[in-house]
Amino acid sequence: MDLSTMLEQLAGGMVTTVEIFFVTLICSLPLGLLICFGRMSKNKILKGIVSAYISVMRGTPLMLQLMVVYFGPYFIFGIRISRGYSLIAVFIGFAINYAAYFAEIYRGGIESMPAGQYEAAQILGYSKSQTFFRIILPQVIKRILPSITNEVITLVKDTSLAFVVSVAEMFTIAKQIASAQTTMTPFLVAAIFYYIFNLIVAVAMNKIEKMMNYYK
Repeated sequence: MDLSTMLEQLAGGMVTTVEIFFVTLICSLPLGLLICFGRMSKNKILKGIVSAYISVMRGTPLMLQLMVVYFGPYFIFGIRISRGYSLIAVFIGFAINYAAYFAEIYRGGIESMPAGQYEAAQILGYSKSQTFFRIILPQVIKRILPSITNEVITLVKDTSLAFVVSVAEMFTIAKQIASAQTTMTPFLVAAIFYYIFNLIVAVAMNKIEKMMNYYK
């Protein structure tokens, strides 16, 4: 197999990897904020349920969670799994896993805000929602960006776990080619791809941090 054919095959896997990455971020970031609200709720039942969910998501392997999401509908509810469900299962598994991590990052940022800012906003006539979204949240985002960046970089590498439910992302295809052709070249290409992808993520997040320097 020549290099151009190998790159062509890997390109399809790269598209799937990027798709998993962006769908996970788009779903898990807002979901994490909602989970954070539940975790900080004064309702003890809701807080307990959300805390248990976060504990399970953070305390068990993502690979195991993907298998539960994929095989669960059949073994628990007897629902037949279609071939197209594997990618959907990956989206669901990654989103609910990363949402738990983002929720705790959000919570840490929100709880680090001085109580005086809430009091000042109340005096100025802001409602609770206005106070949070206009005053608190922008500052929280500024504070938690380094932690968010670490999770996003980890996500790029975790996409390779999609193989467990037979999703042919880039690393899976690289392993297949390497096994068939007895060559390390596909792994080298995969390593370069992951490095460049993470470099782009790091540069993008750094630019966002600079844009948020207003909130010092």
